[in-house]
Amino acid sequence: MAQQAEPAIRTVPMPSDANSNGDIFGGWVLSQMDIAGGTIAARRCRGRVATVAIDAMTFKRPIAVGDIVSIYGEVERVGRTSITVRLETIVQRRVLAEEISVTEGTFVYVAIDENGRSRPIDPEQAKRAGP
Repeated sequence: MAQQAEPAIRTVPMPSDANSNGDIFGGWVLSQMDIAGGTIAARRCRGRVATVAIDAMTFKRPIAVGDIVSIYGEVERVGRTSITVRLETIVQRRVLAEEISVTEGTFVYVAIDENGRSRPIDPEQAKRAGP
């Protein structure tokens, strides 16, 4: 994935985010990716969105407490009411500058109105909104 200049989200997991093996829970990573993807989708749709599916998810390497976690994303597809965002999680270990790809996923969101019902995405606004 061509990384944008800035990640959609950057965070550092804490000991409370780790499992009994000392690795970060997959669910924690998944929730961070959903937050990042939702931010990208909401910006593109110019409004509220809700997660409707995770089409694909791959855990490639573990994340450790104290790693710097950056999540990058790009819009793959904009439909009538839905938007698909591909996400990649990159970490930098606490003492190393090397960036390591640890997870990838494809998340699908639906644009919603103030009542929580799906709404059409304005194709012209979606084009102008950028990544």
